[in-house]
Amino acid sequence: MMSQKPDILERLDISILWGHYEITVLRFHLTSFPPGKIIDFHNHAEFEFHFIPKGKGKVILGEQEYALAEGMLYLTGPGVMHYQEANCEEAMDEFCLHIDIKEKPRDGADPWEVAEAEECVGKLRHLPLFPILDRYHAMDCFLEAYEAYDGKLSGYYTSIKHQVISILLKAVRAYDLGGIVTEAPVRDMLNYRYHFAIQYMKANVSSGVTLDTVAEKLNISSRQLQRVFKKVNPEQTFSRILEDIRLQGVCHKLSESVLSIEHIAQSEGFANATYLHNVFRKRLGMTPAVYRRENSIK
Repeated sequence: MMSQKPDILERLDISILWGHYEITVLRFHLTSFPPGKIIDFHNHAEFEFHFIPKGKGKVILGEQEYALAEGMLYLTGPGVMHYQEANCEEAMDEFCLHIDIKEKPRDGADPWEVAEAEECVGKLRHLPLFPILDRYHAMDCFLEAYEAYDGKLSGYYTSIKHQVISILLKAVRAYDLGGIVTEAPVRDMLNYRYHFAIQYMKANVSSGVTLDTVAEKLNISSRQLQRVFKKVNPEQTFSRILEDIRLQGVCHKLSESVLSIEHIAQSEGFANATYLHNVFRKRLGMTPAVYRRENSIK
């Protein structure tokens, strides 16, 4: 498919901010070497990713010669001398990605993204000089980027930038034998469950919110949810917090709308205006009607 427009992606000016780095795409294309074609020894000032989707040949990295075959990749970093040759009887295709990586510290960068970018770039600078199988299918990223641009799919520029980062990560993973070094951020499940419960209660206050329904949404038992509320906010029970949420909604509508008190009571989860009246007097020391009179927005 890419052979129809092998250099289409090079028409884009692609610059990517990733962590504390700026990655500039210099070349991003498919090339085909006829049988016996030789690319003599040379080096680049940038990183060059080589992927072999078809054919075979050989590469000399430094002073060592290696066979190349379909499904393989290798990386040449800045200043690495290399020589490439297609098999004398068979053409060889190659996906190429040339990138320049510069440090660009910036405020507000996601610390996890910063850590991952640092780890990936650090590994790129020290990858061993030998070809390896494209075990994580980085070559698919070339095709996805091509399809996005050729079809002018919605958000194609953003998609292509994501594919470039994926190529870097998948190339590193292909060589990586040590597993993950940095640790992903982990949620504080106690606070996460508490705040999720509060959000769910606020969003569904007009319906029959119960301890059981909220616990079900969190995929925990009602008893577990009670413990969550007790640990995070020991002064407030589930029922009291739910009542507070409902009263906040009532007060807002009393001051900003002309809806009837009966309608407001039911819309905020109270059975009727009479029940709301009793709760309101007990909690706020006045009736809903008095609150509306004193707080209505003119």
